[in-house]
Amino acid sequence: MSMKKQSRSGQETLWIPHDAIASSPGHPFYEHLERVLREEGFDAFVEAKCSRYYAQKQGRPSIPPGVYFRMLLIGYFERLDSERGICWRCSDSLSLRRFLGLALDESTPDHSSLSRIRTRLPLEVHTSVFGWVLGVLARKGLIDGKTLGVDATTLEANAALRSIVRRDTGESYELFLMDLARKSGVETPTREDIVKLDKKRPKKGSNKDWVHPHDPDAEIMRMKSGGTHLAHKAEHAVDMSGEGAVLAVTLHGGAKGDPKSLPDTLKEAQSNLEELADDEDTGEQLHEDAGREVVMDKGYHGNDTLLALSDEDYRTYISEPDRGRRRWKDKKDEQAATYANRRRIRGDRGKRLLRRRGELLERPFAHYLEAGGMRRTHLRKHGNILKRLLVHVAGFNLGILMRKLIGKGTPKEYAGLKAALRAAFSCLLALLQGYFKLMRPARYTNFPVQPDRVADDIFPLSVPEYFSGMKISAFSTGC
Repeated sequence: MSMKKQSRSGQETLWIPHDAIASSPGHPFYEHLERVLREEGFDAFVEAKCSRYYAQKQGRPSIPPGVYFRMLLIGYFERLDSERGICWRCSDSLSLRRFLGLALDESTPDHSSLSRIRTRLPLEVHTSVFGWVLGVLARKGLIDGKTLGVDATTLEANAALRSIVRRDTGESYELFLMDLARKSGVETPTREDIVKLDKKRPKKGSNKDWVHPHDPDAEIMRMKSGGTHLAHKAEHAVDMSGEGAVLAVTLHGGAKGDPKSLPDTLKEAQSNLEELADDEDTGEQLHEDAGREVVMDKGYHGNDTLLALSDEDYRTYISEPDRGRRRWKDKKDEQAATYANRRRIRGDRGKRLLRRRGELLERPFAHYLEAGGMRRTHLRKHGNILKRLLVHVAGFNLGILMRKLIGKGTPKEYAGLKAALRAAFSCLLALLQGYFKLMRPARYTNFPVQPDRVADDIFPLSVPEYFSGMKISAFSTGC
């Protein structure tokens, strides 16, 4: 074979035959996923939902809605946090172009096109796509719905604390401190004077007084890491009696308490379960008492929460914090609801559900926030963020379906499976070679086998060298 040298001219051929163009056989994971979407009629569904938001006759043809939603799903499967990164990745991959259904003469959509389509399509369309994915899982028998688990986490907002302004006057934080310093007697305050004055002020970061001018939905809160940021709060309801599918996702201000955000999440979950129950194909797969049991951590425990859930006929399994001796004077209803919840969580079923809570409620956050790249938002305002988050979580639910069909829920897991099979085959082949080396002297010669060489003949390489192709996952969730 002769060596071909790299062309220095950069001049390309003007006419290229169609069969000479480089093509990709496609990624096996996306091939299976595309087969599922096509069999379930995904493109026809989203086109029917989006048709009313486009002109019927005038204007140039838009990007197909199926391509738009597929690109958002790629954001989850490829762990991309921004729409710009999604567009770069799709334009750089032949297998992803094949998944999007783009012809050779079509270019991948630009990130500005994704932003424009997101603005054009309302939140209801994205919610319907999320519900469509739940319907697919229900038809496959992956949703039971008897027991709901609710948990919340924080999303770091795309907004800086140094840009916040007063709600009443619109004054910036620095100018507000300068004015306070002058009122305290400092005529020309310096940076050090402002910092010293700010340290002694109580409640200096109140959300009632301050707001970000470009993202008013973000709220000031202290993160688990100890720092203070502008953040949002994402809360989801998970099917704990099924395969762990996320049944509802809601978005709130970062400083909103768990008991206050709980009613919206339960209402959304009940609405999705009712839609599945009304469908002839999915209603038979659900439990007859779907959504009547809820499992939560101690952050949701409270007299008002337990009483409200008891009045709505919910069976609660909420961890109870240690509050010492309680006083129940003139609170008989609250006492009955609290004692009933305490009795349930101390039973065998309650203990089993609370043990599974960490697995089934925390693991989705690790998948679609930590590994999925949505822990820090690049969009602003709850409407835009929730549109992206709903399709992102729909990708997580599709990953549950793909894990049932092919054993892996993301393309990276599929690549890890191939590496593991390759390493196992190499190890088996080396063992067979060592076995034949060991048996050859015993059958064809009269010389005794040297024991000190047996191990080297059977295992010519160390075990880690056999498994050099395998990558150890950084997350216990398999991400």
